[in-house]
Amino acid sequence: MTDQGVAGAILAGGRGRRMGGEDKGLIPFRGRPLVAHLIERLAPQVDELLISANRNLDAYQALGLPVVSDDLEGFQGPLAGILAVLRRVQRPWLVVVPCDTPLVPSDLVTRLLEAARRQDRPAAVVHDGRRLQPLHLLLATDLADDLSTWLDDGGRRLESWLERHQPAVADFSDQPEAFANLNTPEALAGLEREWS
Repeated sequence: MTDQGVAGAILAGGRGRRMGGEDKGLIPFRGRPLVAHLIERLAPQVDELLISANRNLDAYQALGLPVVSDDLEGFQGPLAGILAVLRRVQRPWLVVVPCDTPLVPSDLVTRLLEAARRQDRPAAVVHDGRRLQPLHLLLATDLADDLSTWLDDGGRRLESWLERHQPAVADFSDQPEAFANLNTPEALAGLEREWS
Protein backbone atom coordinates (compact mmCIF):
# COMPACT_ATOMS: atom_id res chain seq x y z
CA MET A 1 0.00 0.00 0.00
CA THR A 2 3.03 2.32 0.15
CA ASP A 3 5.73 3.29 -2.29
CA GLN A 4 8.35 2.60 0.37
CA GLY A 5 7.25 -0.92 1.28
CA VAL A 6 6.05 -1.21 4.86
CA ALA A 7 5.49 -4.33 6.91
CA GLY A 8 3.31 -4.20 9.99
CA ALA A 9 3.51 -6.13 13.25
CA ILE A 10 1.00 -6.41 16.05
CA LEU A 11 2.83 -7.06 19.32
CA ALA A 12 0.95 -9.69 21.32
CA GLY A 13 3.86 -11.49 22.93
CA GLY A 14 3.72 -10.26 26.51
CA ARG A 15 2.68 -11.92 29.74
CA GLY A 16 -0.40 -9.75 30.34
CA ARG A 17 0.42 -9.35 34.02
CA ARG A 18 -1.92 -6.40 34.53
CA MET A 19 -4.68 -8.45 32.88
CA GLY A 20 -4.28 -11.27 35.38
CA GLY A 21 -1.99 -13.20 33.07
CA GLU A 22 -4.49 -13.37 30.21
CA ASP A 23 -3.22 -13.18 26.66
CA LYS A 24 -4.24 -9.60 25.90
CA GLY A 25 -4.50 -9.97 22.14
CA LEU A 26 -7.20 -12.60 22.55
CA ILE A 27 -9.32 -10.77 25.13
CA PRO A 28 -12.76 -9.93 23.68
CA PHE A 29 -13.58 -6.30 22.88
CA ARG A 30 -16.89 -5.52 21.21
CA GLY A 31 -17.39 -9.20 20.46
CA ARG A 32 -14.00 -9.87 18.83
CA PRO A 33 -10.44 -10.40 20.11
CA LEU A 34 -8.48 -7.19 20.56
CA VAL A 35 -6.00 -8.31 17.93
CA ALA A 36 -8.80 -8.59 15.33
CA HIS A 37 -9.50 -4.86 15.68
CA LEU A 38 -5.82 -4.10 15.07
CA ILE A 39 -5.78 -6.33 11.99
CA GLU A 40 -8.78 -4.51 10.57
CA ARG A 41 -7.23 -1.09 11.12
CA LEU A 42 -3.62 -1.82 10.23
CA ALA A 43 -3.89 -4.26 7.29
CA PRO A 44 -5.03 -1.60 4.76
CA GLN A 45 -2.04 0.57 5.68
CA VAL A 46 0.77 -1.93 5.11
CA ASP A 47 2.09 -4.29 2.44
CA GLU A 48 2.26 -7.29 4.76
CA LEU A 49 1.10 -7.87 8.33
CA LEU A 50 2.38 -10.23 11.01
CA ILE A 51 1.56 -11.02 14.61
CA SER A 52 4.26 -11.28 17.27
CA ALA A 53 3.08 -13.83 19.86
CA ASN A 54 4.58 -16.29 22.31
CA ARG A 55 1.48 -18.08 23.62
CA ASN A 56 -1.72 -19.50 22.13
CA LEU A 57 -0.06 -19.70 18.73
CA ASP A 58 -2.87 -21.78 17.21
CA ALA A 59 -5.42 -19.09 18.08
CA TYR A 60 -3.30 -16.40 16.46
CA GLN A 61 -2.54 -18.51 13.39
CA ALA A 62 -6.29 -19.06 12.94
CA LEU A 63 -6.55 -15.34 12.15
CA GLY A 64 -4.80 -16.02 8.85
CA LEU A 65 -1.59 -14.05 9.34
CA PRO A 66 2.00 -15.18 9.86
CA VAL A 67 2.84 -15.50 13.56
CA VAL A 68 6.40 -14.82 14.73
CA SER A 69 7.64 -15.81 18.20
CA ASP A 70 10.60 -14.32 20.05
CA ASP A 71 13.99 -15.83 19.29
CA LEU A 72 15.05 -14.93 22.84
CA GLU A 73 13.61 -17.00 25.67
CA GLY A 74 11.84 -15.78 28.79
CA PHE A 75 9.52 -12.96 27.67
CA GLN A 76 12.28 -10.36 27.43
CA GLY A 77 9.98 -7.51 26.47
CA PRO A 78 8.74 -5.83 23.31
CA LEU A 79 12.21 -5.37 21.83
CA ALA A 80 12.59 -9.15 21.59
CA GLY A 81 9.36 -9.35 19.61
CA ILE A 82 10.38 -6.44 17.41
CA LEU A 83 13.74 -8.06 16.66
CA ALA A 84 12.14 -11.36 15.67
CA VAL A 85 9.87 -9.55 13.21
CA LEU A 86 12.67 -7.34 11.85
CA ARG A 87 14.58 -10.52 11.01
CA ARG A 88 11.56 -11.98 9.22
CA VAL A 89 10.32 -9.17 6.97
CA GLN A 90 11.84 -8.14 3.65
CA ARG A 91 10.46 -4.58 3.45
CA PRO A 92 12.55 -1.46 4.17
CA TRP A 93 10.20 -0.30 6.94
CA LEU A 94 8.36 -1.94 9.83
CA VAL A 95 5.55 -0.35 11.80
CA VAL A 96 4.68 -1.89 15.16
CA VAL A 97 1.63 -1.46 17.35
CA PRO A 98 0.68 -3.10 20.64
CA CYS A 99 -2.28 -5.45 20.65
CA ASP A 100 -4.12 -3.48 23.36
CA THR A 101 -4.79 -0.27 21.40
CA PRO A 102 -7.74 -1.20 19.16
CA LEU A 103 -8.42 2.35 17.94
CA VAL A 104 -5.19 3.09 16.06
CA PRO A 105 -5.70 5.77 13.37
CA SER A 106 -6.29 4.91 9.72
CA ASP A 107 -3.41 7.22 8.76
CA LEU A 108 -0.90 5.94 11.32
CA VAL A 109 1.59 4.58 8.79
CA THR A 110 1.34 7.57 6.44
CA ARG A 111 2.06 10.06 9.20
CA LEU A 112 4.90 8.03 10.69
CA LEU A 113 6.53 7.71 7.26
CA GLU A 114 6.12 11.42 6.60
CA ALA A 115 7.78 12.25 9.92
CA ALA A 116 10.71 9.89 9.25
CA ARG A 117 11.25 11.33 5.78
CA ARG A 118 10.86 14.96 6.81
CA GLN A 119 13.26 14.60 9.74
CA ASP A 120 15.55 12.14 7.89
CA ARG A 121 15.51 9.55 10.66
CA PRO A 122 15.57 5.73 10.64
CA ALA A 123 12.69 5.62 13.11
CA ALA A 124 9.55 7.58 13.97
CA VAL A 125 7.38 7.45 17.05
CA VAL A 126 3.90 8.76 17.88
CA HIS A 127 3.36 11.70 20.22
CA ASP A 128 -0.27 11.93 21.30
CA GLY A 129 -0.05 15.53 22.50
CA ARG A 130 0.68 14.51 26.08
CA ARG A 131 3.51 12.03 25.74
CA LEU A 132 5.40 9.76 23.40
CA GLN A 133 3.81 6.41 22.58
CA PRO A 134 6.99 4.40 21.89
CA LEU A 135 5.18 1.18 21.00
CA HIS A 136 3.50 2.96 18.08
CA LEU A 137 6.65 3.00 16.07
CA LEU A 138 8.11 2.95 12.58
CA LEU A 139 11.58 1.45 12.11
CA ALA A 140 13.96 1.01 9.21
CA THR A 141 14.43 -2.73 9.06
CA ASP A 142 18.20 -2.36 8.66
CA LEU A 143 18.27 -1.53 12.39
CA ALA A 144 17.94 -5.25 13.15
CA ASP A 145 21.65 -5.84 13.73
CA ASP A 146 21.94 -2.81 16.01
CA LEU A 147 18.96 -4.00 18.04
CA SER A 148 20.38 -7.52 18.25
CA THR A 149 23.65 -6.14 19.63
CA TRP A 150 21.73 -3.97 22.12
CA LEU A 151 19.83 -6.99 23.42
CA ASP A 152 22.97 -9.16 23.54
CA ASP A 153 24.58 -6.46 25.69
CA GLY A 154 21.69 -6.63 28.17
CA GLY A 155 19.61 -3.71 26.95
CA ARG A 156 15.87 -4.16 27.45
CA ARG A 157 14.31 -0.70 27.66
CA LEU A 158 12.68 0.34 24.39
CA GLU A 159 12.98 4.06 25.06
CA SER A 160 16.71 3.79 25.75
CA TRP A 161 17.34 1.96 22.49
CA LEU A 162 15.26 4.46 20.53
CA GLU A 163 17.20 7.39 22.00
CA ARG A 164 20.30 6.05 20.25
CA HIS A 165 18.59 6.64 16.90
CA GLN A 166 16.92 10.00 17.66
CA PRO A 167 13.54 9.02 16.22
CA ALA A 168 11.36 11.47 14.37
CA VAL A 169 8.20 12.48 16.20
CA ALA A 170 4.82 12.18 14.50
CA ASP A 171 2.25 14.54 15.99
CA PHE A 172 -1.08 12.85 16.72
CA SER A 173 -2.31 15.43 19.23
CA ASP A 174 -5.49 15.71 17.12
CA GLN A 175 -6.55 12.18 18.17
CA PRO A 176 -4.97 11.16 21.48
CA GLU A 177 -7.88 8.81 22.21
CA ALA A 178 -6.66 6.55 19.38
CA PHE A 179 -3.80 5.44 21.61
CA ALA A 180 -5.89 4.49 24.65
CA ASN A 181 -4.05 1.57 26.19
CA LEU A 182 -6.26 -1.27 27.45
CA ASN A 183 -3.81 -2.94 29.79
CA THR A 184 -6.16 -3.40 32.77
CA PRO A 185 -9.64 -4.94 33.03
CA GLU A 186 -10.93 -1.55 34.21
CA ALA A 187 -9.62 0.24 31.11
CA LEU A 188 -11.17 -2.39 28.86
CA ALA A 189 -14.54 -2.17 30.61
CA GLY A 190 -14.43 1.63 30.42
CA LEU A 191 -13.88 1.64 26.68
CA GLU A 192 -16.61 -0.97 26.18
CA ARG A 193 -19.02 1.35 28.05
CA GLU A 194 -18.01 4.32 25.89
CA TRP A 195 -18.63 2.37 22.68
CA SER A 196 -22.00 1.10 23.87
